[in-house]
Amino acid sequence: MAANDRLRNPTTDKLFETILALRSVDECYMFFEDLCTVKELGDMAQRLKAARMLLDGKTYEQIVRSVEISTATISRINRCIQYGAGGYELMLKRTGSADAAGPDRE
Repeated sequence: MAANDRLRNPTTDKLFETILALRSVDECYMFFEDLCTVKELGDMAQRLKAARMLLDGKTYEQIVRSVEISTATISRINRCIQYGAGGYELMLKRTGSADAAGPDRE
């Protein structure tokens, strides 16, 4: 079973098709503000930043200080990078190092 087979169903397919139909950052803000809580959106952004830092060779301690997430969450992200579907690496390569981490990148 492929990693995404556990998640794949018509409802999730429709969610992803909807996300792919968004055409701008402003449209993303509009959609995700309606879809997610502020906390959920912040958590996803933090995970992406932590993934970038892990791929850049930063330590858990450096990430905790910069991103303010738990070591348990960092460990989960690290497992996804090591053994997951490759989504973090794919998206971070497409968006570029500096853009993915933001201006406060260490």
